[in-house]
Amino acid sequence: MPQAAQKRLPQPIFQEPFFSEDKPTPDPNGFMTKHPTDDATYKKIESLLKKDTVPVPPSRFADDQLFGLSDAYGARGPAVLAAIEKAGKIIFHSCGDSGASAVRKYADELRVADQLTIDCAQANENNRAAFLYHLGDVVYNFGESRYYFDQFYEPFRAYPAPILAIPGNHDSFIVPGTKKGSEPLTIFQRNFCATSPVITPEAGSLHRTAMTQPGVYFALDAPFVRIIGLFSNALEDPGVISNESKNWPGLNKAQLPFLTAQLKLIKQQNYQGAVLLAVHHPPFSYAPQKGAAGAGGYHGCSTVMLREIDTICQQEGVYPHAVLSAHAHNYQRYTRIVQFAGKEFDVPFIVCGDGGHNVNPLVQAKKGQPAVEPEIGSSVNWLDPKPVLKSKQLILEKYDQTNYGYLRIHVDKTQLRIGFHQVSGTSLAQSRYDMVTVNLADHTMVAN
Repeated sequence: MPQAAQKRLPQPIFQEPFFSEDKPTPDPNGFMTKHPTDDATYKKIESLLKKDTVPVPPSRFADDQLFGLSDAYGARGPAVLAAIEKAGKIIFHSCGDSGASAVRKYADELRVADQLTIDCAQANENNRAAFLYHLGDVVYNFGESRYYFDQFYEPFRAYPAPILAIPGNHDSFIVPGTKKGSEPLTIFQRNFCATSPVITPEAGSLHRTAMTQPGVYFALDAPFVRIIGLFSNALEDPGVISNESKNWPGLNKAQLPFLTAQLKLIKQQNYQGAVLLAVHHPPFSYAPQKGAAGAGGYHGCSTVMLREIDTICQQEGVYPHAVLSAHAHNYQRYTRIVQFAGKEFDVPFIVCGDGGHNVNPLVQAKKGQPAVEPEIGSSVNWLDPKPVLKSKQLILEKYDQTNYGYLRIHVDKTQLRIGFHQVSGTSLAQSRYDMVTVNLADHTMVAN
């Protein structure tokens, strides 16, 4: 980290949130701080990654309280929201697993971050993204303060809008020997859950102020959309949002009443906008059916977590229009067709974990068996065992295990549209590879 980052700048620098630098700067060609590789770190603590959870910090907000997009913008908030309302739609970005843990990966993170920034710059006012919602694993290896500048502030130095985030396992796992006060979630909260828009030590010489979301789990309220973000903790797999009947005794159940209260609020308000659920670990991530050739990718499904979510959704009579996740380093889109409240819902479950860290295959070779790739549009019902809801079908609609990319999400009064944009090669060229459209009123999908 540059010398300017070693001391906290006098506060306050700005009375208002500040997002991007005034002048463009060239991409760096390497880390300012030497960084260990994934392999070196994992080798030392591999067994702990499967069993060590972390306590969930309490939110500053009550369970039924909302964090408004207007609050993220400060005094400019009312004008920003008025422009969105006038346009009749909101557009925002989302991606996960952007942090680069080695120099060889750094260019990939920079390309994705640069393309997100270019997308904002090239869009007219009515089509410009209002914010970026990060799906976790902002900083590798494990959210240390000294890596925030290289992996977050520098790549996104020119992104001109708020960046909100839920932490991933790499933003939260505590490496043995970590000093008290330097735990990854402490650093994450300083940079994303500050009580005011200050410049943190991690920002170094850059001017992006800390985000002021109320906690590591929170509900974002913006025009046309509400995003409920959950923290799925520090395990490599599976994702967990509670102690699951004391299976993970270090955890509490704070996120379950939070989710209950947020869904209850949606019901009470007769909320008509899009409802999205965001969580780092994917409820569904492809693996071949038992007995088929090959093995699953590096990260699997978090089905118990999904059952907890579904139980609360069923209890409150509200189901999200889509579920966003990351963690698996590729793009996957599923359609889950469920019976809910006497109706049939088409629910997209989207994995976007190729935001710059890595891209991994869906299937790996195993014991001499080839890695047979799944067919687009195939049924994968075995990934949804013992569902709480009556699940009619789970379909793997599309995937990309080659390119980096991000989501560009559009919501208006009647529809939710989620597009996956590829960022590949050594250029900033990008293309929309996939798109799904959901009618808000009846949770039906529209052919694109």
